[in-house]
Amino acid sequence: MGMEEARLSFDHVLVLFLVMWMIMGSNGFGIGVNWGTMATHQLPPEKVVAMLKENGFRKLKLFEADERILGALTGTRMEVMLAIPNNMLQQMSEDPSAATSWVQANVSSYSYVGGVNIKYIAVGNEPFLQTYNGTFLKYTLPALKNIQEALNHEGLESIKATVPFNADIYYSPDSNPVPSAGDFRPEIRDLTIEIIQYLHSNDAPFTVNIYPFLSLYGNAYFPMDFAFFDGSNKPVKDGNSVYTNVFDANFDTLVWALDRAGYLDMKIIIGEVGWPTDGDKNANVKNAKKFNQGLIRHVLSGKGTPARKGKIEAYLFSLIDENAKSIAPGSFERHWGIFEYDGKPKYELDVSGRRENRGLVAAEGVKYMVRKWCVFNTKADDLEELPESINYACSMSDCTALGYGSSCNHLNVAGNASYAFNMYYQVNDQQIWDCDFSGLAVETEEDPSDGECRFPVMIAGCSSLSLQRLDFLVWVVVVGVWWTVMV
Repeated sequence: MGMEEARLSFDHVLVLFLVMWMIMGSNGFGIGVNWGTMATHQLPPEKVVAMLKENGFRKLKLFEADERILGALTGTRMEVMLAIPNNMLQQMSEDPSAATSWVQANVSSYSYVGGVNIKYIAVGNEPFLQTYNGTFLKYTLPALKNIQEALNHEGLESIKATVPFNADIYYSPDSNPVPSAGDFRPEIRDLTIEIIQYLHSNDAPFTVNIYPFLSLYGNAYFPMDFAFFDGSNKPVKDGNSVYTNVFDANFDTLVWALDRAGYLDMKIIIGEVGWPTDGDKNANVKNAKKFNQGLIRHVLSGKGTPARKGKIEAYLFSLIDENAKSIAPGSFERHWGIFEYDGKPKYELDVSGRRENRGLVAAEGVKYMVRKWCVFNTKADDLEELPESINYACSMSDCTALGYGSSCNHLNVAGNASYAFNMYYQVNDQQIWDCDFSGLAVETEEDPSDGECRFPVMIAGCSSLSLQRLDFLVWVVVVGVWWTVMV
């Protein structure tokens, strides 16, 4: 073989290797992660993207098309699922030109060699959720069609539009509560099947969000070990199938529902799955690590579930804590992150699923505000306004860590006040006038953190999102404070 032939042969091998590497990087191998941005102080997108790459994440799910984030993702080859919020569904369903404009601005403009590797468009987020009372039912399918047709018109047929559903769209009847009895809820069954038909015709996946934590949260009698992946004392038997965890049982309930609809071969993606670290008695670092590590190993093992074998494509929820999320479902909503608000890992986690002895890598170069806090003034002698001041501070910040079973639930009245005052002070960028409360608060340079109860100092020089008043949280704090006073 001549030198020129040898070089050609080597080049062919190299090209083949690169092609195979690119295919493996885009075929759903590896765990994905959701990146939400509902936080008062956000890390710069460039630092988050660098953190994602350093930790080996190749798949990312976003809840909106943020120009700064898409800019930071440019050139990374990270596979992206980009979302259209629910509040845009009506416009997208009624006006095809609006769908086209959105696709052109947020997909086409980034779809070039060296751009953003957008693979899916999530049309809405859990639009059939029962608590929405049917608000988005009539808009979802038309919006889905308009977005996919806009993608096709732009020559982006390889990008698939999907709809992330909540697992409440399917069920097993009380008379036969096993996966093989699974079906879609009667009141939305026909519409759901119409969407499935359209997805299937476009070779698009069915996306569903599964939360074993909520099974435990919503049912005091739910068996604890059934929420995790290391076996169950009371497995569920369904014919010849045996279920040792609720994730598999939930997943297979969907598989059987799809089978009943005539779409057994439908590809399924888990759009959200995870475990919170605070805001409830079962939401803590120990349980979150146990669940997420078990989940990663399980979905990447290739064993699959009793009804469907093979690897499962899934996106962890979530990347970073979001202290401005609604807590209507529960105080835990602000604590789903595997990283703290500032990009510090909460616990060790092997995202490869190969039992590697490797923890998560923190975001680098994070800048903080001055190390100072706002705490209860122990010299204050008029405490009449203290309950009202605590309630106000919490309603305008984040006091979810004070709730029952949470990391700061052990604090006394002075501790509750200090935590509330500091959160308000930090959220408002440490302005001196935000640490007064009629003389009840005072600034300090001494960290008031108490054990697992951390008093944060916010990130400096970042974008901010204002919190809205949350009456539910106010009620929680009022009850907690006055119960402590009475005791």
